[in-house]
Amino acid sequence: MTDAVVRLDAGDAVLAAKRRLGLTWAEIAREVGKGKVWVTAALLGQHPIGRELAEQFGKLLELDTEVVEALQLPAVRGAHVVDTSEPAVYRLQEIVQVYGSAVNELIREEFGDGIMSAIDFEVELERVADPKGDRVVITLNGKYLQYREF
Repeated sequence: MTDAVVRLDAGDAVLAAKRRLGLTWAEIAREVGKGKVWVTAALLGQHPIGRELAEQFGKLLELDTEVVEALQLPAVRGAHVVDTSEPAVYRLQEIVQVYGSAVNELIREEFGDGIMSAIDFEVELERVADPKGDRVVITLNGKYLQYREF
């Protein structure tokens, strides 16, 4: 088995432990002092996890040693780990299709010729009550990176 498969299998083990223990992602994140979106992504295999944090997750989720070791393997990112037919993921793609050009234009107007980093980046998700139906608020917070001449 490749490291990528082992890393993704560890994510499945985390999901099973989370369900078995009746924990929420917010509770897991709070326990280790990290953001819930980052913790969720990391435990599903899309961010690197160091030994100390992997061991904290292992203790909290009662994971086997092999799973704790697998959590420390390189992150697995890309289309092959994201189900683009999942409605929430599809809607995020749709948002980029509809608003991506506008966001790009506004970044250039406000900051200059550059991009928003997805590495030096934070993302938050919150539920906001609304009489017409609760709202999902996603905040994307990335460092501005200016293109440079060379």
